[in-house]
Amino acid sequence: MPETLAITRLLNHLFGGAVAAVLQAVGVQPAHPAAPINDAFALELMVVTGLIAFFLFVRLSLSVERANPAQQIAEIIHEAIGGQAEQVIGHGYQRFQAWVTCIFLFVLVNNLLGVIPGIKAPTSVVVVPLGLAFPTFLYYNFHGLRENGFIGYMKQLAGPIWWMAPLLFVIETISHLARILSLSVRLYANMFAGDLLTLVFFSLIPIGVPVIFLGLHVFISFIQAFVFMLLTMIYLSLAVAHEH
Repeated sequence: MPETLAITRLLNHLFGGAVAAVLQAVGVQPAHPAAPINDAFALELMVVTGLIAFFLFVRLSLSVERANPAQQIAEIIHEAIGGQAEQVIGHGYQRFQAWVTCIFLFVLVNNLLGVIPGIKAPTSVVVVPLGLAFPTFLYYNFHGLRENGFIGYMKQLAGPIWWMAPLLFVIETISHLARILSLSVRLYANMFAGDLLTLVFFSLIPIGVPVIFLGLHVFISFIQAFVFMLLTMIYLSLAVAHEH
């Protein structure tokens, strides 16, 4: 069994048996049945718990007259992402703001975990970006169907020229499916490279120089979270657009 973080060992001790049983029940054989929970999942769970706790605290401590630092941070995030969503998605962007905000914060915090020595960013494990890209794909297609109806949404894929519709439909369908790969591979490749680069320089020159690469890792973390969020907004804007 590979070496794991303390939080992972704790989760495996508490829930490992139940998780292994569930996985085996659906036909998945864990690589380590005694410890089916890996570091990436444990860190993701920690991030989700932390974000829920943060927003619960903000909600319970809301104040118009005396906003605490947590509320101010939440308001800044809400206004910044809302402004971006309004520009990209346009009218009705508010109903998608919660999703894109959660996507941005979840990706960002998971990316930034790679700055901590000894911790590998969960987003540098390929299944994590894929696990974000697939529900995003389902989400924007669901809203596209909901907004335009089945026929209207299929017309988007078929294009405006009737005699080219069969060819364009195939091309657009492949293009949509490729978005899952695009979202996941872009995030995975950048974070994996960032983690690897930081680890190499920490091993070679443990003092001074790695700080530069830690700063670069932080910068890449923000950029990749923003890009993932922005692409999600673009896909949503295209899906819910009405043909004229």
